[in-house]
Amino acid sequence: MKFSYGNHIRFLPNDHPYRRRKHTGTRLKDKATAPSIPTGAEVVEQLRNVVNDFGKGIKKRRRDERNEGMWKKRSIFFTLPYWEVLLVRHNLDVMHVEKNVCESIMNTLLDCNGKSKDHHNARKDLQEMGIMVHLHPYEEDNTTHLPAAAFTLSRSDKKLFCKRLFDLKLPHGYSSNISNCVDVQKYKLKGLKSHDCHVLMQQLLAVAIKGLMEEGPRVAILRLSKFFQGLCKHVIDKDEIVRLETEVVETVCQLEKYFPPSFFDPMIHLVVHLGREARLCGPVQFRWMYHFER
Repeated sequence: MKFSYGNHIRFLPNDHPYRRRKHTGTRLKDKATAPSIPTGAEVVEQLRNVVNDFGKGIKKRRRDERNEGMWKKRSIFFTLPYWEVLLVRHNLDVMHVEKNVCESIMNTLLDCNGKSKDHHNARKDLQEMGIMVHLHPYEEDNTTHLPAAAFTLSRSDKKLFCKRLFDLKLPHGYSSNISNCVDVQKYKLKGLKSHDCHVLMQQLLAVAIKGLMEEGPRVAILRLSKFFQGLCKHVIDKDEIVRLETEVVETVCQLEKYFPPSFFDPMIHLVVHLGREARLCGPVQFRWMYHFER
């Protein structure tokens, strides 16, 4: 496991009911608090002694007394007089975040070889961390077995999942022909474009997983789908965005109860920050990449 962004319960208010729950077998810590977002002035102070080393002369860049902390270079944008006073200096592209989240969910549910976030190494990570004991791999007859998780789909469930997407009839112009991306024989999706993932995540995924897997992970996935629906509205209410910010953290906390730490890569974590940017910058239609990539 390279990086895992867990313990999202720290982004909830101190009096939130989730902090009083007993999360048996998970990695949630009810006393942790969310890290503060540094201001532009604080970042400028951290970058004061950072020196950019350009060129290919040094194969491996080392951090010394000049390059301390997490910074490797100083961005040229900080030469702009207004850059350090901006509340949002780097915009998160909702289109790519939504696409990557959708692909992670699809590949994990369908257990796609090489793309699933739930694999043998992920289960060994659980064993080393001492969490989710019911998912630890075990040896039997010289064979390693992986217990079924709450979100695991059987062969018949995978077939039904793919058949539902394959048989869908959608209005002209609603999306591309999703059936062309569904391989019913191998139980996988291929060739999905960004807008295909947009439609799948917000509309079709709820149809495809209806009645499949256990209720807990299914409800968490549907809540995540509902979050993207509310985030991508053409007209957004500030009070609703504040509510979505809290609800999406609750949703990610629910996902942490069922999915292994390897599932929570940087893209899953960025979902937590999308609501804040919508509150500060307005509707996502003016900031995402569909205008340039479609």
